[in-house]
Amino acid sequence: MADNTHEVDGVRIAVEGCGHGTLDAIYSSVAASCKARGWDGVDLLIIGGDFQATRNAADLSVMSVPAKYRELGDFPAYYSGDKTAPYLTIFIAGNHEASSYLWELYYGGWVAPNIYYLGAANVLRFGPLRIAGMSGIWKGFDYRKPHHERLPFSYDDIKSFYHVREIDVRKLLLLREQVDIGLSHDWPRAIENHGNANALWKMKPDFRQESIDGSLGNPAAEYVMDRLRPAYWFSAHMHCKFAAVKTYEAPGTAETSTDAAAGKQEESAPAPAPEVPSKPEANPDEIDLDMEDDEVDQSQAKPAEESNPVASSSTTTTTGGVSDELRAQLPASFSKPGPPQPKVNPGQPVPPTITNTTTRFLALDKCLPGRKFIQLCSASPVKPSSTLSQPPYRLQYDPEWLAITRVFAQYLSIGDRAAQTPPNLGEPTYQPMIDKERVWVDENIVQADKLDVPENFTITAPPYRPGIDPKTVDYQPDEYTNPQTTAFCEMLGVPNLWDASPEERAQRKADGPPASEPRHHQGGGGFRGGRGGNRGGGYRGGGNRGGFNRGRGRGRGGWRGGRNT
Repeated sequence: MADNTHEVDGVRIAVEGCGHGTLDAIYSSVAASCKARGWDGVDLLIIGGDFQATRNAADLSVMSVPAKYRELGDFPAYYSGDKTAPYLTIFIAGNHEASSYLWELYYGGWVAPNIYYLGAANVLRFGPLRIAGMSGIWKGFDYRKPHHERLPFSYDDIKSFYHVREIDVRKLLLLREQVDIGLSHDWPRAIENHGNANALWKMKPDFRQESIDGSLGNPAAEYVMDRLRPAYWFSAHMHCKFAAVKTYEAPGTAETSTDAAAGKQEESAPAPAPEVPSKPEANPDEIDLDMEDDEVDQSQAKPAEESNPVASSSTTTTTGGVSDELRAQLPASFSKPGPPQPKVNPGQPVPPTITNTTTRFLALDKCLPGRKFIQLCSASPVKPSSTLSQPPYRLQYDPEWLAITRVFAQYLSIGDRAAQTPPNLGEPTYQPMIDKERVWVDENIVQADKLDVPENFTITAPPYRPGIDPKTVDYQPDEYTNPQTTAFCEMLGVPNLWDASPEERAQRKADGPPASEPRHHQGGGGFRGGRGGNRGGGYRGGGNRGGFNRGRGRGRGGWRGGRNT
């Protein structure tokens, strides 16, 4: 007999790695796993990216995948209403997505009945749990750019659309309330150092050198994990199962726990990698066709530190023979530079209201036979609520996140290639602004009982029509105003930047996509550097990283055997 009793404040969750359009198989696997465990189902299914919400063949034209590997997958039937998701499903975006559709839902929304996209970044509540997610993958040279992509997309836009942006991460790094679950598509940087790295090198030998270089994983995801310290963090992207446990000092005990450090946020050096076997086992060849970013990422290259010898304390003169007594009479700008300040990662110090000190990390594979891509768990909140929460749970907006969203609406720009991301004003500046908006949210949304996410899915683009070959479609989809985004912006009182008149859209379509930037095909350099970018890599089996015929490794991202995998 199935166990229908939920643990107190526990939520039954299924987590899946990369979706790659295989919804039918994923839902069947969840059902089989539940049966094996004696559950009658799950409350929530989380998919870690590469969901591929392709509504029709045109959506495939702006998804990062070679034309000959385009497949619609299972999603069109869920979009049209022919099928309905058996479990409430939420997902973040990866690097193989229907970018034209997700563009409409920057703040999040239903892509089909019972299937919810979290948006570029988001925090939602589900029963007693607080879930934070960030979409996309790391690419340093796009990190500080605004969201300039808008249909029709250029080749560069198709690639850059799914690159994590600092303006979205900045919002997550201002959270002060405890989060229970964190989500990212690629792994937080250096998380391998907190698990069985030797076993990882055996599965993915090429990860070893990246770990030593400090380039394995997503720095922005590391910042967010270290700020939010959720009980669980789930990722995908690498196409393998890997677990780790990261522990932290209690807030206020670290050296960086000072108010001064909050305004000085710099990237720290990567942690050293653990000892590894001298001859790791070879990984079976896997054809990975991510075709990700041919440019060399120079944004992470760091110049060598200049030497700065310190004069002996016994001397009474400074450089140039000026005495200390004379220099003391000069303005402050002439004084000796002070000792270097310790580097502090963005999001630090952690506020005392975030109390969790242990984060359990789990990455899962893609949905294929013999792969480890599903995990069931019963999740409880770090801070149990005073009121008992029982299923069925509802998806709800998070008041703190809504306040942050109101603050940052004024800084957003969409589709403007000349725009610049506004400078980071620092947490001490933003927090009073967030506190003010939190009062507005409490008065206009919380007290008005508007926290429940409305079930207002609406079809925008026409559903797929059989007979159209996805591999030969040579036109891009039209741009649509999604009624969900309109309703959200109206509720929150912020501009809807994703709306436009029919005339404006017709003119943009007539003008065509912007010209792509010149592409440099040299290898090496930067995070996950080398031609082909970070995940996937070229047409040849074994080339998962490096692209075309310069693949340096195998086994991440991309496509296998001519099918969306």
